[in-house]
Amino acid sequence: MSDQHKRPRHEVVMINRRSLAISGVKKVESFDSEEFLLETESGFLSIRGQNLHMKNLSLETGEVAIEGLVHDMGYLEQGQTGDRSKGFFGKLFK
Repeated sequence: MSDQHKRPRHEVVMINRRSLAISGVKKVESFDSEEFLLETESGFLSIRGQNLHMKNLSLETGEVAIEGLVHDMGYLEQGQTGDRSKGFFGKLFK
C-alpha cells in the first residue's frame, strides 16, 4: 500500500506499432534509429525497431514520445540495488 502509492506512475501506450508514449522516464541512456534505452521508474526499458525517432522529450515530467516501426520492447532489469548500470551492461554484452 505505501510503496505503490509513493512510486511515480509509469505507463507505456503504443498505437499500431508506430507511436509510443511513455511516462515515468527518469533518463534516456541512449538512442538511435534502431534502439532506444530508457531508465524508467520500473527498470531499464529497451525499444527496438526501424526509423525510430524521438518526437517529444520532457524529463521534467518524465514523458517521452517515440515514432517509428517497433519490433521489440522489453524491460532489461528491475528492482536491483547497487550498481545497476554494471548489471545492465553485463546482460547487454553477454
